Amino acid sequence: MAKKTDNAFLMRMAFFIGAAIITIVSTIYSNHLAKDLANEEKKKMELWAEAIRLFAAEPAEGVQMDYTLSLKVIEGNTNIPVVLIDNKGNILDYKNLDVPENADTSELKEATQKIIRKNKSIEIRINEKISQYIFYDDSSFLKKLTYFPFIQLLVMFVFLIVTLYALSTSKRAEQERVWVGLSKETAHQLGTPISSLMAWVELLKLKNLDENLLNEISKDTQRLHTIAERFSKIGSSPEPTPQNIKSALESSVQYMRDRSSRKITFTTHVPEKDLLVYLNIPLFEWVIENLCKNAIDAMDATGKIDITLIPGEKDLVIDVSDTGKGIAKANFKTVFKPGYTTKERGWGLGLSLVKRIIEENHNGKIFVKSSEIGKGTTFRMILKKA
Repeated sequence: MAKKTDNAFLMRMAFFIGAAIITIVSTIYSNHLAKDLANEEKKKMELWAEAIRLFAAEPAEGVQMDYTLSLKVIEGNTNIPVVLIDNKGNILDYKNLDVPENADTSELKEATQKIIRKNKSIEIRINEKISQYIFYDDSSFLKKLTYFPFIQLLVMFVFLIVTLYALSTSKRAEQERVWVGLSKETAHQLGTPISSLMAWVELLKLKNLDENLLNEISKDTQRLHTIAERFSKIGSSPEPTPQNIKSALESSVQYMRDRSSRKITFTTHVPEKDLLVYLNIPLFEWVIENLCKNAIDAMDATGKIDITLIPGEKDLVIDVSDTGKGIAKANFKTVFKPGYTTKERGWGLGLSLVKRIIEENHNGKIFVKSSEIGKGTTFRMILKKA
């Protein structure tokens, strides 16, 4: 399962890198197009300036000038903002300015100053004494193309986020359906043989057999019934009810103590008075057992497990500590993900199930409070008091 998690991570990284490469290449190409278009517009303005010069220059004596081409060039500029001024800064002509047709002098001056500040100018030498100047700005198309790479980056980023979210949501939903279906089917399949076993136990009690033996068989049969009941509740929303958490906790700890190595020491620290908490007993006991099993695995069947209840005004805190191998800080959240496991054999569902039961079925919280490699880990649960 750990390998599958690594493969999923590598696939996501490959997806990110591929998208980043496409975006970078596309951005570079867009910038290249923008530069080419800017050069083309500069050449158009130089041609426009030459047309103005020819139109304004006095023809040589006896020479008949044809201004048709010059007029076509001047009139042909339909998208590049341009202002023609004289030596003294007076506006002689303008085209494609973002001003209304009946703009007053102040509006026109403000619009022309914006273009002049761009500092894109061409000098027109009418004669030795007279010069005119063209100031121009980028066309609307060039401006859009300039902004395009940034819009493209934003769109690609949003696309990546939406795609990854959709993939993860779809995958989680599919896993959820499979997990819930498998759980309910398992509970259903176990129901018939468990009921049969319970009936056989009652029948054997009438045969005057060893009472201790029958009691142990009865306990294990009841245990199977409890496990089936837990699985049947997965995917549903059983309503927690006010329960004495001390008895539920002590029952779960005692069950694990009886079935663990003598090298494992269980210690509970609970207040003397009863504490009512909103609980679903079968699911809560499953949480404690999973946390204890996880601790036992982390300690290689030798060490201490301490469970502490800390009552607050509205909530109750439960700390489950062990003296195991510890968890790296980078994995504090990862340990709760389905499939995460450090064991060669294991589904990696224990802590994921714990988190689901606490947060979804009990509206509580669970997280790694602290951990130190080689010294141990403390898990903290927060539940609502009744």
